[in-house]
Amino acid sequence: MKFTGTERYYLTPELGEIVNISIAMEKPLLLMGEAGTGKTQLAFEISRALGFSMEEARCKSTFKGEELCYVYDTVLRLNDSRFGGGETGRDVNNIWDYLRFGPIGRAFLAEDRRVLLLDEIDKTDSDTQDNLLDVLEDGSFIIREINHKVEARCKPVIIITSNAKRELSDPFLRRCFCHFIPFPGQEEISLIVRLHFPEIPDVMLDACLTTFYQLREKGFEKPPATAELLDWIGALQSAGDNDPGDGKNVRHIGTLLKRSQDLLKFKGMDKPSRF
Repeated sequence: MKFTGTERYYLTPELGEIVNISIAMEKPLLLMGEAGTGKTQLAFEISRALGFSMEEARCKSTFKGEELCYVYDTVLRLNDSRFGGGETGRDVNNIWDYLRFGPIGRAFLAEDRRVLLLDEIDKTDSDTQDNLLDVLEDGSFIIREINHKVEARCKPVIIITSNAKRELSDPFLRRCFCHFIPFPGQEEISLIVRLHFPEIPDVMLDACLTTFYQLREKGFEKPPATAELLDWIGALQSAGDNDPGDGKNVRHIGTLLKRSQDLLKFKGMDKPSRF
């Protein structure tokens, strides 16, 4: 079973090769690149195209590796031991009633093969990454409270994304296949746009791409990426606008630029006052 892209996702030959190798070899695939280049969407499209269910973790700086596997609710068990479980069906003598499995745990326990997305892993600290090393490589983890080993019934397709906000540890990188998704050139991005807007006129597409690349060259803190371009074209079509504007007067600029400083810079309001 191979992933060949979808009608909504343009797959380059190089990316297609590394995706299918990682699926066949059951190895985590780490996707790097700037925000908005389709790293997260790729996981969802693999899930949709191959008919696999999806387990997703949007990583945060507060995450610990263990909670992505499971959480033991000691407070709830203590409360039940004092006041009873009522009609909940929980048995205070059964610890399994107080274990809640995270996305990794659910993917490992599933009878079917799933896609496991660990999104923006670079937001977590190095300790969290190190805690996940053996879990992802071996396909297992230990529930410490009862010394029970959970092994993956079917190793999931593991997609990990990083926006390079923080360097990942060498041991973590060593256990992954890695691929950097470069920002697409104009020919490639034209194909991407046409996947989403097949009826867009050539004149409109050329005008949008000209303005888009002009904005990317202006040195904004967060230059617009592919996701913003698609949102912008969608906004133009929803509003019935056939003229996207030029580099100085862009329609619906808030769909392309998201940082307040970038919007002020675009409008020429970031210059210090003389008064």
